[in-house]
Amino acid sequence: MSRKPKKGYFVRGQFVAEGSELDLEFKRELKFGLEGPSRTELKRESTELQELGTQLLTLRADLMADLPLTDKLKDALAEAKRITNFEGKRRQMQFIGKQMRLQEPEVLQAVRDALEIQRLGSAKDTQALHLAEAWRDRLIADDNAVGEWIAQYPQTDTQQLRALVRQARKDAVPVSNAAVSQGLAPRQSRAYREMFKLVRSILSGSQSDDRSEESDDE
Repeated sequence: MSRKPKKGYFVRGQFVAEGSELDLEFKRELKFGLEGPSRTELKRESTELQELGTQLLTLRADLMADLPLTDKLKDALAEAKRITNFEGKRRQMQFIGKQMRLQEPEVLQAVRDALEIQRLGSAKDTQALHLAEAWRDRLIADDNAVGEWIAQYPQTDTQQLRALVRQARKDAVPVSNAAVSQGLAPRQSRAYREMFKLVRSILSGSQSDDRSEESDDE
């Protein structure tokens, strides 16, 4: 018994089945003109919104609360966080992608803005971490650094700082060439870790004070 041939037509020697994605694209072009979005553009937009939906799962709760998302999308995101099965998660993310395509342009822009705010906050945290690490290493390696630190941050408990510096230097373990070649880092002492906490807390407090002064000036 022969199979019933598919309905369709030929365009530039290519058979286009009725109802296929290519058929819908041609009909869309006929309806809106050749200036309408191409299949490649629509695919790119779909992929971008799917990724945007995935990033929403990592957004902080306070930023998420301010977004004007539809209840259906909010419920879908909450459900995705609960799903642990790989295939179930994949299907749920596809559903979220579809919901993202239904959001208004201003809502999508609000999502992008919220993600950018979170990213910038993370970058500042990383920068503060590196600054604290740099100061800790300088304080241990250079006697002059202790004086520079106290001059810049007079609120420091100088007795505690000097005691931690002395102990960290005393506890320091020389690193052999063999350990370096193997990528092995020496285990750091308690004083080394406590000094980092002290430096980090003072730097964080100073940054908060600076922000408060800026707000008062405004």
